[in-house]
Amino acid sequence: MPLTSLEPPRSVEIVTLRSRFRGALLRPGEEGYDEARRVWNGAIDRRPALVARCAGADDVVEAVRFAREHELPVTVRGGGHAVAGHAVTDGGLMIDLSMLKAIRVDPAARTARAAGGLLWGEFDAATQQHGLATTGGLVSHTGVGGLTLGGGLGHLMRRHGLTVDNLLAVDLVTADGQRLLVDGEHSPDLFWALRGGGGNFGIATALTYRLHPVGPMVLGGPVFWPVEQADGVLRLLRDFAPTAPDSLGITFSMMLAPPLPFLPPDRVGTPVLGLVLVWTGNPTEGEAVMAPLRRLGTPIADVVSMVPYQFLQSMHDAGAPHGRHYYWKSHRLPTLSDATIGEFRRLLGSSRSRYSQINGWAIGGAASRVAPEATAVGPRAVGFDVSLIAAWQPGDPDGESHQAWVRGGWEALRPQSAGVYANFISDEGEAGVRAAYGTRLAGLTAVKDRYDPTNVFRFNANIAPSGSHGEYGAEAVR
Repeated sequence: MPLTSLEPPRSVEIVTLRSRFRGALLRPGEEGYDEARRVWNGAIDRRPALVARCAGADDVVEAVRFAREHELPVTVRGGGHAVAGHAVTDGGLMIDLSMLKAIRVDPAARTARAAGGLLWGEFDAATQQHGLATTGGLVSHTGVGGLTLGGGLGHLMRRHGLTVDNLLAVDLVTADGQRLLVDGEHSPDLFWALRGGGGNFGIATALTYRLHPVGPMVLGGPVFWPVEQADGVLRLLRDFAPTAPDSLGITFSMMLAPPLPFLPPDRVGTPVLGLVLVWTGNPTEGEAVMAPLRRLGTPIADVVSMVPYQFLQSMHDAGAPHGRHYYWKSHRLPTLSDATIGEFRRLLGSSRSRYSQINGWAIGGAASRVAPEATAVGPRAVGFDVSLIAAWQPGDPDGESHQAWVRGGWEALRPQSAGVYANFISDEGEAGVRAAYGTRLAGLTAVKDRYDPTNVFRFNANIAPSGSHGEYGAEAVR
């Protein structure tokens, strides 16, 4: 009789799987199990029935088939960075790709083929040996697979497009345990869906990217102002960013100043606004382009200089450590209205956690010139992607109030929202999926019907199949 998620696999069944599985299989109580089930967000504490730490694509196939045979819920761990903890569920089978670390860079062709368990810091380290890069995540321990399949925002997107705009091919294991090479010639409908549709259609065991000449040194770094000057800076930014040269990447953060070596000690813990500027063109031209932003008001710190690209790709790591508790919600905003800016200041003033912050991305340039229907990724129009991020230490008794802070701010900004970026969906469920994909949702559902009609891959920003959900049943986004 098939097993259910409440009846874990028996020892004899695990032995059978071990005989054809090269990686490690971990059950509750075994050495390494607790470490393997932990994800980036320390607020997630779930216990899968089995962790399959895959040593290669063949192991992924075996794990998918085993889960199907025994009706175990399937989750997939790459970097484990989804704030909702999609990588793990109670009583399920976690297919862990973290041992898949190979990367092959072809500097002549300007391409890289990365295994599905690679992290962005590892990817950048390999490509920067050749002075090459592609648009990638800003926290170096983010997984390449999850960020890519959801779209991929990064410092380079205004010049080189989103990560999915640089995706050339995917090695995929499907819901029925088949291995496919997916690109523009092979299964083009599936390739379209993978470029923004997340982990809904299979498990990416390898991804091939287009690379661009970047670095190893670029002009960039943060500029900080006291929060009292935030209104003027953000008003200039809303007018400046839409027509800024493609070579300029811009992100902003409002937070309580962390203890950084370049910030005056008396400013630590006080509310500040920071811009991170990254210029990937001629440095002299970049200095001139950045000048209007850097001259505004009286910055308390300006450390824009020639720095390694890898430094800029990892400078946010200290603010996003593993194990801290996180909760966020996001909106795509067409502009930063005066009312929005005022809400930002109100929110920052009402935060009860010194780790919480408001983050924003200036969207535009090459990322906004790709036709909206060319990929499955959500809103591309010029504007700002804004996330309200609550973070607190384990043991903090105010976790619920930190989450309420996010929800209240998100609701206040909701009338101005133009959608949501799929990778930033947290607990919005079907409404979040509709907001992310809009008119593309029908096409994504058709691809889901073809490649995963029983919704095996449902622990994600889930695109449910249109018909019967079969033996696995419909399940809410978690």
